[in-house]
Amino acid sequence: MSRVKQFFYRWKTDYDFKTVTAALGSLFATALFALYNGFLGVYHASLWHGSICVYYLVLVGLRTMIIAARKSADRRTEPERAQTKVYFATAVLLLNLCLIVPVSLMVVQQKPVDMTLIPAIAMAAYTTYKVIMASVNLKRRKRSSDRLVRLLRTISFIDALVSVLTLQNTLIMVNMKSESSEMLTLSAITSAAIMLAVLALSFSAMMNGIKRRKTINDAHS
Repeated sequence: MSRVKQFFYRWKTDYDFKTVTAALGSLFATALFALYNGFLGVYHASLWHGSICVYYLVLVGLRTMIIAARKSADRRTEPERAQTKVYFATAVLLLNLCLIVPVSLMVVQQKPVDMTLIPAIAMAAYTTYKVIMASVNLKRRKRSSDRLVRLLRTISFIDALVSVLTLQNTLIMVNMKSESSEMLTLSAITSAAIMLAVLALSFSAMMNGIKRRKTINDAHS
């Protein structure tokens, strides 16, 4: 029981520990979701499920890289340089193009939706919670001096933004009685705005990685 108490105490008091632990949980959940969509993509020959599977596998890979880098830092002779390399590589991979296909399919309302209104409302409640928590943690990430921990919070926020797009498309498809040009326009605008936000966050992380790598290289030259 003491270990359980120690865990929750550290969860409450250690921001870095809380972030990494939450990222581990997200990693496993995302991996399962990616495999599920991969199965549906193969079984139904669905481009949507296949493309979103690739996107979630990228998120799994990014979180794995960061967590592994933090865990191995103590065993390296130059942990700062090694972590900076991982930070930069992860930030570059955040500028990936695998979101283009699923977002484009959602804009033209080609995402398959097999859901009634009640599950869609439940999905909306969960997505709202996810976005709020990701936004709060993105604002609080300055509490940590660990750049990799802050990057984990950025990845979680990007994940939440993509969930908003998925929710929007689901609600449109569930409630729409017929094709609507207004809904198509709305979907295109919001998708473009969220994609720009994702690119801005990714680019900002990449620039921070470039600056930090330059600082370390100058210090060792």
